[in-house]
Amino acid sequence: MAMKGYLFETLNEAKLRFVPFQAWIGDLRHPAVGNADIIAGITVALVVSPQAMAYAQLAGLPPHYGLYASFMVPIIAAIFGSSRQLQNGPVAVISLMTAAALAPLDLNVEQTVMYAALLALLAGGIQVILGFLRLGIMVDFLSHSVVLGFANAAALVIASLQLGKIFGIEVDTGHYLHDTLWNLAVAIPRETHVPTLFMGILALALLILFKRFAPKLPGILFTVIITTVVAWVTGYAARGGVVVGDVPAGLPSFAWPEYDSAHIKDLMLPAAMIAFLSFVEAFSVAKAVASKTRQRLSADQEMVGKGLANLVAGVMQGYPVSGSFSRTAIAIDAGAKTGFAAVVSGIIVGITLLFLTPLMYHLPVATLAAVIIVAVASLIQ
Repeated sequence: MAMKGYLFETLNEAKLRFVPFQAWIGDLRHPAVGNADIIAGITVALVVSPQAMAYAQLAGLPPHYGLYASFMVPIIAAIFGSSRQLQNGPVAVISLMTAAALAPLDLNVEQTVMYAALLALLAGGIQVILGFLRLGIMVDFLSHSVVLGFANAAALVIASLQLGKIFGIEVDTGHYLHDTLWNLAVAIPRETHVPTLFMGILALALLILFKRFAPKLPGILFTVIITTVVAWVTGYAARGGVVVGDVPAGLPSFAWPEYDSAHIKDLMLPAAMIAFLSFVEAFSVAKAVASKTRQRLSADQEMVGKGLANLVAGVMQGYPVSGSFSRTAIAIDAGAKTGFAAVVSGIIVGITLLFLTPLMYHLPVATLAAVIIVAVASLIQ
């Protein structure tokens, strides 16, 4: 009898490895769970759209590619990952690493889009292989101080590189961060675009005020709406302010990225680093959540889920993704119970791409820069 029970448990674990969503999909039979997930999914979607567009710019891509990486990615990651509340998609650190990996290749915009998708495919392939080889345990050997140091350094670099957009200045980037900041400091007195500076300060002030006095409200969404309306009413774009402009309507199509095979060797090391750090970031968030929800996690399953999410991002014109701490916190605060919340979020992003892109025309780029600065400030510990 004991042997029979053991075999049943082993077979059940093997089944869940290929269809892990079956561990939570049955919970949706309870209306309270389903309703809570729908509300949480809508709440996350309201935040992810402007945030993803900001992170796409950080990666050196047009803003709408952040939406492409937020459509199917959270759905696939929720279905094949082990965490019920983890929200996946574009994140600041991986966006910065994507930009850093592609910068030496000297690509135009179209090529950057293709190679960013290729980077997602390479990173996803590495993650899937490691997951199926049960090497997710590697995360336990990474020192907490190393992760902390990396997060702090990345946050400082990310925030610093957005300052030029707050002042409306095209900054000449140097080989080192201090060179770039010096170039910005020299340019500020003579090149600052006053309307852009006012818009950037307004966005920063709104984000900080919402976070301080109304943390339960979607402050990012309200900030985006307010600054977009202000930009439209004041003729911000006509006065030289940079806005998002036309965002192509429609869902991203399945497409294999075009690339020069000679560049594969240049991207393998960055792809491996992104694959590892993407998983480390996501699993660290998932573990923090699991400590509160008492949920059982599988590092190997989470590695597979993250790999499949990156593969999907690669063939749907996205770029490398990971688990988001801020959006996961929002989902939990909104009452998310299962992975269905992430499915709802992805569907709403799809609806946004189909019908709501004209509303984004007057969204100031300075607002997206402010969103990034405030978001990464929470990474500093």
